[in-house]
Amino acid sequence: MSETSQNQPNLFDRRALDAHRARTKPDAMFLHHLARDEIEDRLSMVNRTFTAPAIVSGFGEIWENFAKNATIVADEEVLDLKPASHDLVIHNMALHWANDPVGQLIQCRRALKEDGLLLVTLLGGRTLHELRAVLAEAETRVLGGLSPRIAPMAEVRDLGGLLQRAGFALPVADVVPLTAEYRDIWHLGRDLRDMGEGNALTARLKRPTPRTVFAEADRLYRAHFANDADRLPATFELICLTGWSPSDSQQQPLRPGSAKMRLAEALKVPEKPLPKD
Repeated sequence: MSETSQNQPNLFDRRALDAHRARTKPDAMFLHHLARDEIEDRLSMVNRTFTAPAIVSGFGEIWENFAKNATIVADEEVLDLKPASHDLVIHNMALHWANDPVGQLIQCRRALKEDGLLLVTLLGGRTLHELRAVLAEAETRVLGGLSPRIAPMAEVRDLGGLLQRAGFALPVADVVPLTAEYRDIWHLGRDLRDMGEGNALTARLKRPTPRTVFAEADRLYRAHFANDADRLPATFELICLTGWSPSDSQQQPLRPGSAKMRLAEALKVPEKPLPKD
């Protein structure tokens, strides 16, 4: 955990998150299985054999057959990982629920050996943007105000910077877009509940929401986003992060001014002076 996070209020209620995860249903975990597939695809492109992997996940059972020697730990505030013990750390579908995401990444870096690989999957900023918009409008219309309902999620352009802040080299962030379709807003809500992705914000509304809010949200969703088959599309933005623990053997950027050829020569174009004022 980073020093600055200790003085900040928690964005997420860990008890609520654990309660949601305890009620998941196996047939609703498609996002977690997709994330595992993406990680395995990326590992297949790395010319390296990993002998001491660790996996951080709120659903360790999904990873039980990943590798015989894999260490699987829960995504607690303090990760149960020994320093410099792993050549691969996978942080799967949990960073978007972290009260201290940089602290989580720092702990992963400390758990890695020199030149070890980190692979992270999490939900990104455009996830459920349709639902976020219609719930905000419906609640404002029906109740005259707003309550926190969908967690804020990081944008891909910011996540590479988080890897650098945590001390990783060669950071890469990319997006895997996914759209699922639902009969109505209640069908979507049940799916989110069954996959453990319900509202766990600390500042969430603690009393039941009137059904009229969801009825209005369903009407707005259908009016603004329904497809030709009258189904409601829901966006899930899966972000994949890659970083390496620093090593002298890794490719290093050149020092400023160390180039041996002018850019114009490399591009084979005439070099023109800038116009004078």
